[in-house]
Amino acid sequence: MDIKETRESLELRHKYDEACKRLLANKEILAQILKACVEEYKDCNVYDIADKYIEGTPEVSKEDIHRDAEYSDIVGLNTEDSSVSEGTFRFDILFKAKLPDSGDEIGLIINIEAQNKYNAGYPLIKRGIYYCSRIISSQYRRYFEKSHYENLKKVYSIWICINVPEERKNTVTRYRITEQNIIGNAKEDKVNYDLINVVMVCLGDKNHKDYKGILKFLDVLLKSTQRQERQETLVDEFGLRMDSDLGREVSGMCNLSEGILERGIEQGIERGIEKTLINAFNSGMNIAAMKAFSGLSENEIRRILKARGYDI
Repeated sequence: MDIKETRESLELRHKYDEACKRLLANKEILAQILKACVEEYKDCNVYDIADKYIEGTPEVSKEDIHRDAEYSDIVGLNTEDSSVSEGTFRFDILFKAKLPDSGDEIGLIINIEAQNKYNAGYPLIKRGIYYCSRIISSQYRRYFEKSHYENLKKVYSIWICINVPEERKNTVTRYRITEQNIIGNAKEDKVNYDLINVVMVCLGDKNHKDYKGILKFLDVLLKSTQRQERQETLVDEFGLRMDSDLGREVSGMCNLSEGILERGIEQGIERGIEKTLINAFNSGMNIAAMKAFSGLSENEIRRILKARGYDI
């Protein structure tokens, strides 16, 4: 794969990633995810989740923010989190949600991440826990002050993983804090410790016995190239209210998926310059040097490395 082909492939991949995040930020899509992955909504109607419980207008982060970057607010919750000691980065999607039958404006804080590669060179679950921890710590002076820890909000970080190893395909797994008695039988109110939940949604193959529910919904939404299949599954089977804006986004996603399939981008992007850049990064080469030998821009280099789990 030469530089020109790599740049074209990266551009197509970048468009796919951005379209994926825009789709996942739509309230109609979020409602399906929340009903399947957030226990507080398991008995709710997806239309109520979309219309009553999701607060504000969830949007996506549009650019990668690295250390010492400037602030940039968006509608909904700010997807940027800044710490003097830990630097600055953006969540893909971050929003507030009300609890059913509750008058509280903020019941939950929910983060949605679209992850192309499950094996990113580190345990992805640890990254999910770190994201939850950042959201928890960022609530100080935003939702509580001094010692009023009773006002801490429960956090979900939900990861939509598209390309996953065989043993992870068609699985939805939740990681949370639970109570375990070592001596005695003490009981704490669950609301006081069940504050961090990471959910891994790993897409897979159509022929799998568990290819149904949210796994089927997201697979068709994000990967299908068949318009009839999309219509029958999303609208007829799951009741998605496909307005004109969402229809255009879904159609665009279908076209991008088709383009990626036709060009074999998933295989091509694994070779050539990606491997070279990773080796260069691991050997300590800086961005300027990588730009010089590759001919790629700084943003393109960052995209390649981020796709493989490297952050510079």
